Amino acid sequence: MILPRPQRKNWMPKLGVNIDHIATLRQARRENFPDPVKAARVCELSGADSIVCHLRSDRRHINDDDLHRLRKSVRSRLNLEMSISPEILRAAVLVRPDQATIVPEKRRELTTEGGLDVFGQKLKVARVVKMLKQNDIVVNLFIDPEKRQIEASREIGADFVELHTGRYANAADAAARLEELRKIRAAVLFGKKIGLGINAGHGLDYQNVTRIAKISCIEELNIGFSIIAASLFIGLSEAVKEMKRIIN
Repeated sequence: MILPRPQRKNWMPKLGVNIDHIATLRQARRENFPDPVKAARVCELSGADSIVCHLRSDRRHINDDDLHRLRKSVRSRLNLEMSISPEILRAAVLVRPDQATIVPEKRRELTTEGGLDVFGQKLKVARVVKMLKQNDIVVNLFIDPEKRQIEASREIGADFVELHTGRYANAADAAARLEELRKIRAAVLFGKKIGLGINAGHGLDYQNVTRIAKISCIEELNIGFSIIAASLFIGLSEAVKEMKRIIN
């Protein structure tokens, strides 16, 4: 069981950079560039604490070859986002990333649309968690900031939960955003209290990340699209460095 770090002054969350959309750009022309493995190396050299990628069932961006090459080349930590599909579970066990983040997956969605319903499918998720942990893979569950989902995650043996920040990021107005922030803060405190490590991510960008980064005890913020989008104008290295400056 990996417990959260003890609370300290000047808390600084780590930064995980999701490189999926480097592969999205490559797949737009079915070329062999830009290479997500090279992008991962740039991110690490620029301060990323981990590299995140999502192996989807339809292989719309990251593919199996990417995953194997990333496992060989990543020097920080490799965090594989994955569904509970048996096929994807087999791929994860074969590659053995440092961490697996279990997410819900719908074939037609543009991006992950919500948190994993651990409470509603506890037995199914528990079987996947058990298999991953038997292979020495740290398990992170991507969930909405709800008490019952956090409790269920703890009950089935997850090491971490990653709180879905999409509703906060996409809130219609300031009042709605503050309410979502309140829910996230409460979820962080509850998760920490029952012994889980706490991560957060989804929809975070250079404008909205500050309030989330200020919440003590969030271990890591996982951010992808906004960094890759910024890199078109300022370069990937500077985009990663700028995000690190903001969250620190």
